[in-house]
Amino acid sequence: PNKDADKVDRTRLGGGLVLPCPFGTFTVPNISPDPNDGIGAWSEADFVSALWDGTAPGGAHLYPAFPYTSYRHMELNDVRDLFAYIKTLPPVSGSPDGHHLSFPFNIRRLLGGWKLLYLTGGPFVPDPSKSAQWNRGAYLVEGLGQRAECHSPRNALGGIIESERFAGGPTPDGKSWVPNITPTGLGHWGDDNTAWLEKDIASFLDDGQNPSGDYAGGDMAEVIRNTSLLSSDDRAAIANYVFTLPPRQGPSRPPKHQ
Repeated sequence: PNKDADKVDRTRLGGGLVLPCPFGTFTVPNISPDPNDGIGAWSEADFVSALWDGTAPGGAHLYPAFPYTSYRHMELNDVRDLFAYIKTLPPVSGSPDGHHLSFPFNIRRLLGGWKLLYLTGGPFVPDPSKSAQWNRGAYLVEGLGQRAECHSPRNALGGIIESERFAGGPTPDGKSWVPNITPTGLGHWGDDNTAWLEKDIASFLDDGQNPSGDYAGGDMAEVIRNTSLLSSDDRAAIANYVFTLPPRQGPSRPPKHQ
């Protein structure tokens, strides 16, 4: 048998992935360079507006399942570089099914009010009191890596609860749990409550092995697949920033069934 038969071509961005959540089901769109079904007809300005302002060409609001609240912090040159790269990928024809959301979340124009509440800040501004490594890590975690989107609990409107930012919580489908990556949680990731050191975070982003000797699985395995492609300096910068996050207590994780 062909050992590569089950491998997914990650350059073909035709969409279709389904993302269930309390508001309904989001379907990832086609963002390949196809001019009809993808974003091949978009201008660079259209792409910048999508990542910074959450708007599609023509001004329609995009749902924040596309994490523009984090991409908003990307520097303009990085947004432009990302668009230039996507334009080199193979075009994929076909449009996945649209979103299936419950009322009133299916009323797209209401997103204008949501943005007033939760679309804040702008391109990343370095903190001069911190090191270059810390600032690089902050930029990668808060912007390009959009880690707060995954590791933070949300309120009834889907906005991140800032007082519990990075403190973990249930996955959008409610079937699993995302860990607390502040100092409050870093001592309790392993089954034996092995505490994490900064170097452990950097190593985990490379090979997916935690201090207890276990390996990342599920969605986190896909994240590691990407972070392993970063430079060692960038993984060290991410670790430096994460290790200095303020301690926060998130929601209580329900006990595991025996």
